[in-house]
Amino acid sequence: MPRNTLLPLLLLLMLPILAACSDQRAALEFGSPQHSLTLIRVQNFFWDKTARYSIVAARMPECQRRHELGSAGSESKVEVYAPGNDAWILKQGKRLFVVETRTCEGFAKLEGDPEGGMGPLQGSFQMRNGTLTFVAAAQGETANQAAAPAAQ
Repeated sequence: MPRNTLLPLLLLLMLPILAACSDQRAALEFGSPQHSLTLIRVQNFFWDKTARYSIVAARMPECQRRHELGSAGSESKVEVYAPGNDAWILKQGKRLFVVETRTCEGFAKLEGDPEGGMGPLQGSFQMRNGTLTFVAAAQGETANQAAAPAAQ
C-alpha cells in the first residue's frame, strides 16, 4: 500500500480514540421512574479534568426540564438533600443549587446554606469505576453528618 494512502487511513482509524466523548447519566427515582432527578455528565475528552453537568427534574407526565449546573471537576460528587415539598438541594463541592419537581421550572443557584437547613441527605451522584452512579445515603444519616468534609 502506498505511504501517502496509509497515513490518512491510520488517522481515520484513530479518530474515535482521539475524540472519545463521555456522556453519562444516573437517576435518583422517587417511588417510580416518572418522578426523578437525573444527573447528566459530559466530558469532551478522556484527558479533560473537567466535565459539564446538568440536572433533569421530572414528574411525568406533568413536567420535565433540564437545568445546567455548569462545569466542575470530572470526578465531582453531587449530593442530593430533601428539604421537603418536592424541592431538592444539590451540593457540588462548595456550590449549592435548588431544583423542584412540582412544576420542574424552579431552579436557582444558592449563595449559602438555606435558612431552614438542607434537609436529610438522600445520597450522591458520583463516579465509581468510571461510571456515573447514584449512591443512596445510609439509613439515619443526617444533613449535619453528611455536611462533614469528605475526602474527594
